[in-house]
Amino acid sequence: MTTPSKDKHRAIWGSGDYAAVAADIIASLGPVLVEACGIGPGQRVLDVAAGTGNAAVPAALAGADVTASDLTPRLLETGQRLAEEQGLKLTWAEADAEALPFGDGEYDCVISCVGVMFAPFHQVAADELVRVCRPGGTIGLISWTPGGFVGQLFGVMKPFAAPPPAGAQPPPLWGDESHVRALLGDRVTSVRAETRTVRVEVFAEPDAFREYFKRNYGPTLAVYQTLAADPARTAELDAALDALAARFRASDGSMEWEYLLLTAGRVEA
Repeated sequence: MTTPSKDKHRAIWGSGDYAAVAADIIASLGPVLVEACGIGPGQRVLDVAAGTGNAAVPAALAGADVTASDLTPRLLETGQRLAEEQGLKLTWAEADAEALPFGDGEYDCVISCVGVMFAPFHQVAADELVRVCRPGGTIGLISWTPGGFVGQLFGVMKPFAAPPPAGAQPPPLWGDESHVRALLGDRVTSVRAETRTVRVEVFAEPDAFREYFKRNYGPTLAVYQTLAADPARTAELDAALDALAARFRASDGSMEWEYLLLTAGRVEA
C-alpha cells in the first residue's frame, strides 16, 4: 500500500542520478558483500533496497538466482538495463523493504548494500529481512556508520531538512553493530561484523563533493529543494558540506568512507 511518506521516499531516490553514484563511488561494495556472504551458484538471493543492482548484479555474476527489489521503479528500470547489457537475467521487483511481497523463508541469502538502512522504521525492516530468509540461510548487510563520512553527511543535512516521519530512526544507526544486533535479536547466530572503509577518489576539487551530490544524490537534492526560496540557508548548507568534505579529504583529494559489513546466519527452525 502506498502512503504519502512512501511516495516521498520513492520520489527522493528517483531524483538525481543514483546510478552514477553507485558506479562512481560504491561499485566495489557489492562484490565485497557477495564474497562475505559466500554467494554462489544455485542460491536464491534477495537484494533488498537494491537500487540499480550494486550488489544484485555481482550476486548474479557469482551464479546465484537473484531478485533485486526496491521501492523506486526508476532505479529498477536502470538496473535492469545495466544488467541486460552484461547479459545477465535477474528478477526486478518493486517492493517496500518494510513490507516485502515474498514468502517466509523464500531465500537462501538476503542482502542489502547501503539500502535497507534508509527504510525509516528499522525494526519493521529488520523483521522483514529475517522473515524472508530461510532457516540456516544468511543475512548480509553493508551500512554507512554514524561516525563515518556519510553518517556525518546526514548529521550535517539534518538541521536543513524537512522532519522525518514520526518514529523514524536515522539511517546511519544501521552502521552501529549493537543496533543491528538488537534489531535481529536471537533470530540469528554467528554474527560477524567488521568496520571497513571504501576509498573515494572522484572529487578532485574542494567543492566537487558538494556539487556532485547536489546533482546526483536524492537525499541531498531533497534538502536543497526545501531551501530553494532561502538563499542564505542554501549558502549555509553549501558551507557546511564543504567543511565536512574538508575534514575527510586527504592531501591528494581522496577520502575514506567508513561502513559496517555484517553477516549473520538465520537460526535453524
